[in-house]
Amino acid sequence: MEQPNIEKGMLRLSMEPFEIRSLEMNNLEEILQLQEVVRQAVAQSESDSLQPLTSEEFENILTGNGFMIGTYVNETLIAFRAMLVPPLDDPEHLGADAGLTDEAKRSMMYSEITVVHPDFRGNGLQTHMGKIVLEKVDKTRFRYVATTVAPFNIPSLKDKLALGMDIIALKEKYNGKLRYVLFRDFEAKRSTPAMQTKTVGMDQTEVQQQLLREGYRGISIQSTDEKVEVTYSK
Repeated sequence: MEQPNIEKGMLRLSMEPFEIRSLEMNNLEEILQLQEVVRQAVAQSESDSLQPLTSEEFENILTGNGFMIGTYVNETLIAFRAMLVPPLDDPEHLGADAGLTDEAKRSMMYSEITVVHPDFRGNGLQTHMGKIVLEKVDKTRFRYVATTVAPFNIPSLKDKLALGMDIIALKEKYNGKLRYVLFRDFEAKRSTPAMQTKTVGMDQTEVQQQLLREGYRGISIQSTDEKVEVTYSK
């Protein structure tokens, strides 16, 4: 059964029409097929920017522990984005990295996997879908959103920062993989200007970790051909 449209629009590069829809269990096969296309493309580029989900993990999201939306062009799924309600007994629960109590962790969702077909990159679909999923979050139930991103995964970092998340930690997660933890409190006000800012190279892991211990948060990144820098403020 075809899912109802959330939004229609035109792709930025090709001006082809697209539709964004809610995804359900009957979409699982096309979700897995698109993920495999992107996984193979990422493997050829020797990047670890995609951590594929299993069929069971997608089923968990699609059966009530989160939600997904997908972008279609000519009835073909070309991109999707997922939000997950994490299990409270997760030993690596990102709520702990944010200093939340066990009770507050119940109010957290994760920004999960985002996949865009290689042929349709450059259209801003990742962040466009991100704005839609954050709008769809039930704010009466969920106050916080968090995610992890690998250092130097510039598109994903820019996406999360554009969606109002800040870097709150840089640490090993998932069996020793270095990851930024990004976090947003939907009820937090962002009106007060930062009193102090510092900009450091993304490769300066220990310097960034020290700033985070001192109460700084990463708020933006700047990338050139020569270097990538992170700006921290508090």
